[in-house]
Amino acid sequence: MKKKLTYLICAAAAAGTLMTGCGSSDASATTAEETATLTEAAAEETEAPDTSAQSDTDSDQAAADAVAALIDAIYVQKRTEDTDAQCAEAKAAWDALTDEQKELVEGENADPDYFGRDTGDAAEDDARNQDEIGENELLVVSFGTSFNDSRSTDIKGIEDALARAWPDWAVRRAFTAQIIINHIQARDGECIDNVQQALDRAVANGVKNLVVQPTHLMHGAEYDELMDSLQDYQDQFETLKVAEPLLGEVGSDATIINEDKEAVAVAVTAEAVAEAGYDSLDAAAEDGVAFVFMGHGTSHTAKVSYSQMQTQMAELGYDNVFIGTVEGEPEETACEAVIDAVAEAGYTKVVLRPLMVVAGDHANNDMAGEDEDSWLSMFTASGHFERIDTQIEGLGRIEAIQALYVAHTGTVMGEAVAWLETGETVDTLEDGVYAAEFSTDSSMFHVNEACDGKGTLTVADGQMSIHISLTSKNIVNLYPGLAADAQEEGAKLLEPTTDTVTYSDGITEEVNGFDVPVPALNEEFDLALIGGKGVWYDHSVRVSNPQPLE
Repeated sequence: MKKKLTYLICAAAAAGTLMTGCGSSDASATTAEETATLTEAAAEETEAPDTSAQSDTDSDQAAADAVAALIDAIYVQKRTEDTDAQCAEAKAAWDALTDEQKELVEGENADPDYFGRDTGDAAEDDARNQDEIGENELLVVSFGTSFNDSRSTDIKGIEDALARAWPDWAVRRAFTAQIIINHIQARDGECIDNVQQALDRAVANGVKNLVVQPTHLMHGAEYDELMDSLQDYQDQFETLKVAEPLLGEVGSDATIINEDKEAVAVAVTAEAVAEAGYDSLDAAAEDGVAFVFMGHGTSHTAKVSYSQMQTQMAELGYDNVFIGTVEGEPEETACEAVIDAVAEAGYTKVVLRPLMVVAGDHANNDMAGEDEDSWLSMFTASGHFERIDTQIEGLGRIEAIQALYVAHTGTVMGEAVAWLETGETVDTLEDGVYAAEFSTDSSMFHVNEACDGKGTLTVADGQMSIHISLTSKNIVNLYPGLAADAQEEGAKLLEPTTDTVTYSDGITEEVNGFDVPVPALNEEFDLALIGGKGVWYDHSVRVSNPQPLE
C-alpha cells in the first residue's frame, strides 16, 4: 500500500508541474479534471481499509514526508529553471493529502502552516509585474512577506501611495526574498518578480529612467545586496537612481539621529498610542504602560540604527518607549534586556508592536506567537507585568510612513533636492584642511558610512582636492571627467589608496580611497568610475559645507 500511495501522490503532483508557471507562457498539458482525478485517486487510496493500523500510520507519515520534502525544496533563496514546476508540484501534493496527513507534515522548514495557515485573501494584492511600462519606472523593492493581509495593506499601501504621488511613472514591484516569492507562488498562484526578473522586465520594456525605492528599514545586508544587483544594470538605462531606505543614512554611532528617524519615531508611537486607546503617550505612561517596538536586528554594521532609534525616543521625551530586536543585535535590544529595562523603569503594562514594514512571520510568531520563546510568552513568563498586549500592524500602513517614502523618492527625482549651500568659493576658502560633504547622483556611489557622508578637503594655493573612502574595493579607478574621455589613450586615471575605516561597533575594514580634484564648491562636476568588470559609468558629484579641521 505504501508504494502505491506514494506513486499516486507523486502522479498528482507531476500533473501540477505541467500547469503554467510564473516563468513560462506554455499552455497546460494536463487539464484540471485530470489533476483532480489523480488527486481523488490518491485520497481514495489513503482511505482504503488496511489490515494493519501500523501500515496506515506509516503510509500517512510517508505521504506527509513526501510533501515536506517538496516544501523544503522550494524553501530556498535562489530561483532556478525548475522553480515554477517545483512550486506547482508541492501544492498539488499538498492538496492530495487528507486533513490528518496534512497535520503530519514536518521538515527542515516545512510545517502544516506553509499551505494551511489563513493569512488573508491574496486577491487583495497586486503583484505589479505588468509589462508595457513606458520610459519611466519606479521600482519598489521590498524584502516581502507571505502574510497576504500584511502584503496588501503594508507593501501595497506604500506602492499605492507612490503611484498616487507619481502618476507619470509606472510603479512596479520586486521582492528580495526568493523564499517568500516561492511560498506565495506555490500557495496562492501569485507571481512576484525578484530583483533580477524586475530589472530584466524593465530592460525588455525599454525603460529609460529607473528609480528604485527600497522599503527596507535601513542600509543593512538586504540593501547592500540590492546595490550589488543594480551594479550590473547601470548601463541598461539612461538614468538609474536609488532612493533612501526608511531610516535614511546610518550614521557613525548611537547618538547620530536624523529627520527620518524622528519622523518614524513620531509616526509609529502615535499609531501605537491611539491603537491602545490612549489620548496621549503621557496618559499611557500615567497608566503604567510601556510600548515596546520590536525590530528584526542584524549583525550588519547598520545595527546601530536600532540604538539610534532608542536615542531618538529619548530625545523626543518618549521615556516609556523601548526598542528591541528579534535577533538581539545590538545586545541591549535582546528580549531579556528589554524586559529588564521596562521592569526597572517601573511600568506594569506592556504593548508589543513590530518596528517592521510588514506584520508578517516575525510579528505573528516571534512577537505574538504561542511558543515559549515568543516575546509575548517571555514577557508573560517574567512575572513583572500585569498585562501584555500585542498590536500586529506593520509600518507600511501608516500614512506618515508612506509620505516619508514619497519624500525619499521625490528627492532622487529632483522634486525636493535641498543641497546644503554655504556660499563659499575657492576665492574665499583659505588654505587648510576641512571636513566636507561629498554627494553623488547615485546611492551606489557614495563614501563609506563610517565617514558620515564626508571626505577630507585640502585647499593649497587655490587648488582643492578631497580624499574620500568608499564602501568597498569594487570601484577600481575614478576619472575627473566623462566616461568617454576616461577611455581615451593617455587619460590620467585616479588610482586608489588602501584606507582602513572603523565602524561604530569597532569593526575595521580595508576599502579603496581616492584623492579627487575639486574644481568648485557647491557645484556639480563630472566624475566617472570603473569597477572590476571593466565598464565605465558617468556620475555627477558635489562637494559642499566645508568645516575646518583642527
